[in-house]
Amino acid sequence: MTTTADAKRRALGKGLDSLLPRVQAAAAPVPALEAEGGKPREIPVEMIDRNPFQTRTHMDEAELDELAASITANGVVQPILVRPLSSGRFQLIAGERRWRASQKAGKKTIPAILRQVSDEQAMEITIVENLQRADLNPMEQARAFERLSREFHMTQEQMAQRTGKDRVSVTNFMRLLRLPESVQELVEQGQLSFGHAKALLGLNFHPELEKAARRVAQLSLSVRQTETMVQGMLYPEKAKKEPKPEPPVDPNVKEVADQLQRALGLKVRIEDHKGRGRVIIEYARLEDFDALLETLAGKA
Repeated sequence: MTTTADAKRRALGKGLDSLLPRVQAAAAPVPALEAEGGKPREIPVEMIDRNPFQTRTHMDEAELDELAASITANGVVQPILVRPLSSGRFQLIAGERRWRASQKAGKKTIPAILRQVSDEQAMEITIVENLQRADLNPMEQARAFERLSREFHMTQEQMAQRTGKDRVSVTNFMRLLRLPESVQELVEQGQLSFGHAKALLGLNFHPELEKAARRVAQLSLSVRQTETMVQGMLYPEKAKKEPKPEPPVDPNVKEVADQLQRALGLKVRIEDHKGRGRVIIEYARLEDFDALLETLAGKA
C-alpha cells in the first residue's frame, strides 16, 4: 500500500523543485547569498510571515503538538521554503506546519531555503505541496482551484496540468462550491465525503437539499444510499412504483459503468445484450448537461 500511495503522490504534480526557479527574478532586490536559494540557512521565526495563499484552513492542534515535541528532540528535519520581501522580512511558501510547530517548540530560528517566486508560483507551490504531503479536505481543494481560476485566470485544463490532477477531477471539485454553505461545512468537517457531496449536487436548488444533507450525515448513509435518496426526491413518482427485480449484470459491465459514473459525476447505466447495447447518462439540471458536454468534448 505504501508503494501505491507514493506512486500516486508522485503522479499528482511536477514536484516542488520543478516549480521553483533557480534563476533570480527581478521582483525584489536581495543579497547575492540569499538569492542562491539552494543551501538552507537559519532564519528567525519571527521574521517569517504566513503564506497568504495557504489553502489549508484547519490544522489539528494535537498533531502540531506532536510535531513540536519531535522538533524539540530532533530539530527541523526538512527546511521550509520562503521568499524574501522588499521589507527585509520573509514570506512562507511551503512548510507552515513545521513553522508553527517550531514556534510551539520555542525555536528562535528555523532552517529555510530562499526562492524568488511570483504570487502565482507561490500559490501553485502551496497547492502542490499540500496535495503531495497531506490531503486537503474536498472543500479546501475546491476553494484552492477556484482561487487559481479567479485570481490568476487559469482554465481548468491549466489547473489540471499544474497540479497533476485530471481536468474532470478539477471540474468536480469546483462544482462543490455550488452547494449551500451549511452543506459545505458538513463536507469540511468530514461528516460528508466527496462522493456524498457529488450525489447531493443533483439536488442543487432543491428546497430540501440542506435537510437531505443533514439526514445523510445523521444516518451515516452510504454514497449509493444517498444517490438512491436523491433520485427518489427528484422523481417521487418513480419511487412510489413497485420496484422491479433487477436482471443480473455482468461484473465487467458494472465495473465500466462505475468508472464512468465516478469520472462524470453523473448516474450512468449500461444496457448490454451480447455485446450490443447502449450507455445511458442521467442528469438532473442543465448545468450538469453542459458540464457533461464540456467533458466529452475535452476527451475527444
